[in-house]
Amino acid sequence: MSLVVTPKDQFQPMLRLLNTNVDGNINIMYALTKIKGVGRRYSNIVLKKADVDLSKRAGELTPDELERVMDIIQNPLQYKIPAWFLNHQRDHTDGSTTQLVANNVDIQLRNDLERLKKIRSNRGIRHYWGLRVRGQHTKTTGRRGRTVGVTKKK
Repeated sequence: MSLVVTPKDQFQPMLRLLNTNVDGNINIMYALTKIKGVGRRYSNIVLKKADVDLSKRAGELTPDELERVMDIIQNPLQYKIPAWFLNHQRDHTDGSTTQLVANNVDIQLRNDLERLKKIRSNRGIRHYWGLRVRGQHTKTTGRRGRTVGVTKKK
């Protein structure tokens, strides 16, 4: 393996990708995980599909490599990334499967919770009340905010 030296003027210490500041000094695979909705496995497969060297730092990428990576992150099904790998499968409105990244993760979560509250499902009601949703016991745990119990005698 040979040493590749990038000129100082091409290195970017900070990148702006999908409304997220990404540190240019760390490995590209781990730098992409700073984007919400992109984990280690997803960034690994995206970089392999984009033919980017996994040992590169994020600031060493050329503009056309960055463009390829961003295109694959936003349109993974066009690059033969399997549907089971994506984080939003079988959407309730149109049944599509997509990868949600950046602000879209928060927007979709808010929409899903509003839908659950609107149809008055058990999960939606418990979200509305601020209780545990996934079947945990709540008799003695999770008492943040309210004080329950016996007061001490003086």
